[in-house]
Amino acid sequence: MKTNEKREKMKAIRDEIVALTGSPLYEYRVENGYFPVIGEGSHDAKIMFVGEAPGRNEAETGRPFCGKAGQVLDELLSYISIPRGDVYITNILKDRPPENRDPLPEEIAVYSPFLDRQIDIIQPKIIAALGRYSMAYIMKKYGLEDVLEPISRIHGNVFEVNTLWGSIKIVPLYHPAVATYDASMIEALRQDFSALKSAL
Repeated sequence: MKTNEKREKMKAIRDEIVALTGSPLYEYRVENGYFPVIGEGSHDAKIMFVGEAPGRNEAETGRPFCGKAGQVLDELLSYISIPRGDVYITNILKDRPPENRDPLPEEIAVYSPFLDRQIDIIQPKIIAALGRYSMAYIMKKYGLEDVLEPISRIHGNVFEVNTLWGSIKIVPLYHPAVATYDASMIEALRQDFSALKSAL
């Protein structure tokens, strides 16, 4: 798929999400003057990061991972010498849930088809699932239910699956936000990101 075609398809996704009045999070977005957070980065990225949902900073700016967790993500990308602009970063949910609560099944059901389309447009070599909700969704999507375990047990592992555009790797990772609550987690994240780079 050519770059211009990818751009147009991504714009279509953006426009649909902006107008998604049927979303259970639409009213909350409007009431708070928030933006939907579609995604950011290279449409030709080899690595696609999928988080869970936007936080307040993200909803106020329309940019993914621009708050404290985003600072951790930037540091981790720098640690493995990959520019942020070379990857694509998004979430399953494109709107912020109230009080940053966990995504609800019905919200994942509404927003996940947009994520599926983004994956098909970018056709990454690696999907890095950030956090347990992202991990569960991505692993089930690619038929890895049988090896799905708590993220504390399988973070940093690499799973190879086949797609319509070839073989890709799924890498579950702790969400960068964990290091904002517990600074000692940064070392585990660095090791995981090293494994991610090795999978390229």
